[in-house]
Amino acid sequence: MRAPLIAVVGLVAALGASAAFLLPDRASVSETEAFAAPGLDPLTIEAAREDFWRLTPALLLVVYEAFGQTQEDAIYDTLASVTHGEALEYLYLERVGAMAGGGLEEADQTIHEIKLLNTQVARDSGSLLIDASWQVIGTVGHAEHLHVRGNTYSADLTVAPVDGAWRITDFQLLDVNRDMAGETFLAPQTN
Repeated sequence: MRAPLIAVVGLVAALGASAAFLLPDRASVSETEAFAAPGLDPLTIEAAREDFWRLTPALLLVVYEAFGQTQEDAIYDTLASVTHGEALEYLYLERVGAMAGGGLEEADQTIHEIKLLNTQVARDSGSLLIDASWQVIGTVGHAEHLHVRGNTYSADLTVAPVDGAWRITDFQLLDVNRDMAGETFLAPQTN
């Protein structure tokens, strides 16, 4: 298992290094072209700037869906649908690193809500620079019990159109606050 993991990490690093040369020129993004976003109608650059409060959680929700996966290829493919370049490499390695350290062997999380808090957006040609704070409310569990979590995150995100869709192209995690860890309760019967 270690050899495939090392090979995948090497491949991701090589792809990440070459991604800077493959990214489209952000200044050449058409003002009228609309790009796909998960769960939303396609958005132009200006519509994405105006609707960042919907676009950002839509992208983050897919990141959390990827983190709920247990197979490396499913994690990578899900992340690649909403991230690109350095952000894809960083988030993929975060998740695979958690698995290598004895992390989750089966899906054990359900996201109920992603709520943006103090968030600002600026436009940089064809990219959006988003200074985001958000709270994720969900349940994480084990065989016999579940925990409600309300963790708060802060990150600097760059969001840009890549291959016809909005993707997170840079992700700089600034802070994690787990003060709202929640209560433990019994898991429902699943007979």
